[in-house]
Amino acid sequence: MLPVDDLGEPVALDRPRRVVSLVPSITEAVAVTVPDSLVGATDYCTHPSGLDVARVGGSKYPDVDAVLALAPDLVIANSEENRPEDVERLRANGINVWVTEAPKTVPMALGSLRRLFGLGWDLEPDWLTRAEDLWREAKPATLTALVPVWRRPWIVAGRDTFATDVLRRLGFENVYATHAERYPRPSLEELNSKRPDVVVLPDEPYEFTHEDGPESFPGLPYVLVNGRHLTWYGPSLVEARRSLERALAYGQG
Repeated sequence: MLPVDDLGEPVALDRPRRVVSLVPSITEAVAVTVPDSLVGATDYCTHPSGLDVARVGGSKYPDVDAVLALAPDLVIANSEENRPEDVERLRANGINVWVTEAPKTVPMALGSLRRLFGLGWDLEPDWLTRAEDLWREAKPATLTALVPVWRRPWIVAGRDTFATDVLRRLGFENVYATHAERYPRPSLEELNSKRPDVVVLPDEPYEFTHEDGPESFPGLPYVLVNGRHLTWYGPSLVEARRSLERALAYGQG
């Protein structure tokens, strides 16, 4: 009986030797864990630095022909980032596609990666067990945070997002954690009316800086954070907790 991906679809996972990853954080995980297996990745797969594999376009709109040309025995996709029609076309061409679900929590993300590497390569990466240990503890959420991820229009992290759970584990409750949408698009007036204890501004997907972003929230404390540490899951989680804790402490200082 074949193992099933995060969405319950059967996939032939038997030590894949030619992997194309369409998910930047999982690209990093595969490159660190089974580097000889990775043959292709998206233009947005920026880690590990110096990654030298074929590029197949953007995460949301990959060049499917380029993926097929690499003759992968496994493509890794994500239910939120990748279009069903692209996944269906790959499968119609006989390609195994492992689709991960958009993780809502840190344990969910790490559990998904544990399944992938366990079923695919019979591996338990050291970085994975370290990340599980580092993120197991959750501090009481005593402060509130607002987390813009884009502007023009303003988009913020809302309910059931990885970033919301990361901040909750660091003691910050997202003011949009109970919103009906995962990524609401409130007006700037509404955002300022929330009066959070801190505005958390990541450097991706939108690159907020001291000169671009904070001026929209007059009178509110803000902190710039590494967006990869806030939203990527994989080896980056080993360094993410200390990095974010330091940044958030500075923002409160």
